[in-house]
Amino acid sequence: MRKVPSRIAVPPELPQRAALTTPEQPWPLRLLSAKVKEYIAAMSRLWVEGEVITLQRRPGAKVQFFTLRDLEAPTSMTVKILSHLLPPAVESGSRVVVCAKPDFYEGNGSLSLWADDVRPIGLGDILARIEQLKARLAAEGLFASERKKPLPYVPGVIGLICGRNTKAKEDVVTNARLRWPQARFDIKEVPVQGAEAVVAMIAALCELDTSPAVDVIVFARGGGSVEDLLPFSDERLIRAVAAAHTPIVSAIGHEGDNPLLDFVADLRASTPTDAAKRIVPDVSEELRGLTQALHRGRSALTARINAAQGDLDALLGRPAMARPEAMIEVREHDVSSLRSWAGAYINKTVTAAAADIATLTTSLRALSPLSTLNRGYSILLSESGAIVSSQSEVSQGESLQAVLRDGRLTVRVQAKESTDEPQ
Repeated sequence: MRKVPSRIAVPPELPQRAALTTPEQPWPLRLLSAKVKEYIAAMSRLWVEGEVITLQRRPGAKVQFFTLRDLEAPTSMTVKILSHLLPPAVESGSRVVVCAKPDFYEGNGSLSLWADDVRPIGLGDILARIEQLKARLAAEGLFASERKKPLPYVPGVIGLICGRNTKAKEDVVTNARLRWPQARFDIKEVPVQGAEAVVAMIAALCELDTSPAVDVIVFARGGGSVEDLLPFSDERLIRAVAAAHTPIVSAIGHEGDNPLLDFVADLRASTPTDAAKRIVPDVSEELRGLTQALHRGRSALTARINAAQGDLDALLGRPAMARPEAMIEVREHDVSSLRSWAGAYINKTVTAAAADIATLTTSLRALSPLSTLNRGYSILLSESGAIVSSQSEVSQGESLQAVLRDGRLTVRVQAKESTDEPQ
């Protein structure tokens, strides 16, 4: 069983707990140091991960010292281990897991670790952890294609995150300006490997992402070992890239290198040179394309004009367009025919009507009293204007009107005589 350290007794004249101390009743530093040692001594052994730095093996020494630094944060702690327990493969720069117990030295108030086991983490372990992180981030949808943002056709300003004075920076800038001489860059030179790389790259990314002039951001780094490229598979950087509003291009290492940044970026370039080709168009190709498009446009326009001219010539060659007055002449002939027919029809109708009128006139004249008057007869009218057809209709001495062929006479009835002729 693990030995439980005895508790440090607090003198009765002092506050029994740290929270009860006051300016008038403080604890002496030795008591605080003893209490801290007591608390730390009660902690269990644990496994902790980090990177070994400042390891210098001292021949003949029973105890070896090195500093264990956190893989992501700027945090470090001294580790002490018996020489025979420190594996020969462990050296400065090794990534290890350490089984240790925290130890507090009251003399200077320093905290360290007493280790009894140090195990280097092999490349297989690192890759397995990256694969686990990759699967988890993919399940969250950070690598989904629908999240990818399109790159601008011609970016105004290209943000570039790279190492200081590196070949990757030169490859991107030089090749981009060879393709598009007007290309402008906002370059952030930061550490791209080691413990400080992730924090520095995230800060550069945030600065470029918030700049309204930057249209695309490129992460560029040359090739290296898996350990060298580990910052580009760091979860903090991956999530920062996923949250960025500006399109991101990953140009890390060579063709076979695939850090997790490649999967979350909006575009993955195989090399920094390839990134330069992907972010800006080639001005010579664009000019050649414009020339070809202009030629095709002129050819198409000429063909359209020639086709339209052919259609126009065909229309002009038709009889109606070659001699348009022919349409009027046809209609003029039709009008003349209609006029002739109408004239003949009217004459025929008038002649028939005239004949009918003549026949009716002859019949009317034969039946007209005027014909009788022309033969010497007359018509007697009473004073009231009624025709007198019998002597009984008049009286002696009455004045009558005698209607003759050419006028009228006023006569008076002198006497009335009867006749025996049949009526």
